[in-house]
Amino acid sequence: MREARNKKVRKNQQESTKKELMSKREARSKQETRSKRETKVWKNSHANELPREGTPMTKNVKDVNKNTQQDLDCKDCDIKIVNKLSAVTILGNVFLAGFKMIAGIFGNSGAMVSDAVHSLSDVLTTLIAYVGVKLSKKNPDEKHPYGHERFECVASLSLSLLLAVTGIGIGYAGLMKILGGDVSKIEVPTFLPLIAAIISVAVKEGMYWYTMYYAKRLNSSAFKADAWHHRSDAFSSIGSFIGIGAAKLGFPIMDPIASIIICFFILKVAYDVGMDALNKMIDTSCSHDFECDVEDFIKKQEGVQGVDTLRTRQFGNKIYIDLEIAVDRNLSLLAAHDIAERVHAAVEEQYPDVKHIMVHVNPGK
Repeated sequence: MREARNKKVRKNQQESTKKELMSKREARSKQETRSKRETKVWKNSHANELPREGTPMTKNVKDVNKNTQQDLDCKDCDIKIVNKLSAVTILGNVFLAGFKMIAGIFGNSGAMVSDAVHSLSDVLTTLIAYVGVKLSKKNPDEKHPYGHERFECVASLSLSLLLAVTGIGIGYAGLMKILGGDVSKIEVPTFLPLIAAIISVAVKEGMYWYTMYYAKRLNSSAFKADAWHHRSDAFSSIGSFIGIGAAKLGFPIMDPIASIIICFFILKVAYDVGMDALNKMIDTSCSHDFECDVEDFIKKQEGVQGVDTLRTRQFGNKIYIDLEIAVDRNLSLLAAHDIAERVHAAVEEQYPDVKHIMVHVNPGK
């Protein structure tokens, strides 16, 4: 009797559970049907305002995957350029530094030895630029949603400090040689460091143009700083050539004086590189000419009645823009949003350095 009663209770519970599930399914089905009906009614009433197939908004949506793939391919190409550029400049600097060091030691030229140290420091600057650019190319992540472009600014600042230390060291060595005793006892260099100086000027100037070419293609401030390091080395070699030549003509004091002149050249480059990197790290605005050009471009876009606010800021080697535009106040939200989307896409396509533009729409006339 008890077992039969338990079976009956379980059966009643199962039937009750089935009824509850059926009731929930029916309620969910009714809700979905009501939502579909309301959506259909809304679409019919706003048919003229919705973006149609082929409009800029729908094209942008369809091109997302295509653009993403293009960005990935471009990033891979940039990484290959960075690897090639770094390898060429490192090997070139190692060879040149060794050659100038040998010429300076065996040719009795302190200026050429200082020049060799400067060339050797270029190896370290290239490595710093390489690491900075590689880190800046990393994709945004949870902790860095805006990307890693400022790593390149950190690399440029490090390069400027290294340049400054190198320049001060070269100048100090030349000054100590002048103040250290009888100037007449300074050894006169041989012709070997003179030949090394000529070769160095030609090679370092070539490396400057080679590095600057790819730095502009990458829009890399770190490699631009590295290129200027090569140019400063060329200036250094010119100073060495003048000092060594004057010493050969009977003015041995000109060799350490050349080292001091080289010091000032290097410090000037270090200051320029450091200030450029610092400005990009503290959200400095872009030039007035650039902002005017962007504003004129936006005013020409269809549906834009005027530009109320335009603010720019540099983020590493990229640019962010905050924009407020005026549109027809009688437009619907969707139509105004469509104009904002078109402006957004047009600006980022026209100006590749613009990483993102935030567009806010204000009611116009």
